[in-house]
Amino acid sequence: MKRLLATVSFALLLTPLLFAQAQMMGEYLDVFKVKIRPEKRADFDVINKKVADANRKAKGDFWLASENAYGELNTVQFTSTRENYAGIESGMTAFMNSIKEAYGPGGIPKMMADFNSTILSGRAELRRRRWDLSSNPPAGPDDYYNIVGHARWVRTVEIRGRNGRGEDIEARLKQAKPAIEKGSKWPYFVSQTTVGAPGPVYYITTLQPSLAAFDSAPKLAELMGDEFAGWMKGLSEDAISIETVMMRFLPELSNPPEAVAKADPDFWRPKRTVAREGTQSKGALTAKAAQ
Repeated sequence: MKRLLATVSFALLLTPLLFAQAQMMGEYLDVFKVKIRPEKRADFDVINKKVADANRKAKGDFWLASENAYGELNTVQFTSTRENYAGIESGMTAFMNSIKEAYGPGGIPKMMADFNSTILSGRAELRRRRWDLSSNPPAGPDDYYNIVGHARWVRTVEIRGRNGRGEDIEARLKQAKPAIEKGSKWPYFVSQTTVGAPGPVYYITTLQPSLAAFDSAPKLAELMGDEFAGWMKGLSEDAISIETVMMRFLPELSNPPEAVAKADPDFWRPKRTVAREGTQSKGALTAKAAQ
């Protein structure tokens, strides 16, 4: 009973903090992932650079683009943070308005066709941030934007759970959290798909400024000690698959929020010369408009 009361009391104290974090850094991750036709990669990049430029100029929507370096290649992911469902709608409106301003209202259908011609498939997901499962989360928005702004690489572990095993997976993540926070200062961000994917899916993500930084990544087996073998066995029973991918950010295909860009403007606001191109390639719908 004493332990139960302590747990309930801790949860009551934690709830306002988690709510504040969600408000400051976004409750949801609005993610669109595409598989690009290999022979169309150059066209894909040209299209999305133009759309990113249009959104920068018109103060449209914000997103970060990243591509798989290890995992399924020719896969690019566009991620926006959203405070709530209304934020998804307002972001989409800002995005579409920026495209109309750049190319006119009649250009959107052609943009969609041009963009779709460069990809094999796409998937849109809405992921809820799970601050209660995350380890070493940032103290506030400034710390968060500093981490993201200086990051170049993203490593994500995707845990695709069996139906009905979501609570079991969450229990295991909560079990590992104290060991991680006791033995490491690395932040691990956990999110959970709420729309757009079958079954319970959890993502454990860490961001680093270089690939070399991962050489010093804490090893969970060492942090958990004797608990690890049983913990891993249980997780393997709860999950259909566990996959780790490594992605790198693509600044020219991104339109980051100002708080992210100002952390390292030379990276996030690259200066480039756009070659003169015919109207045939003017704009196309990026991942955002395909959602």
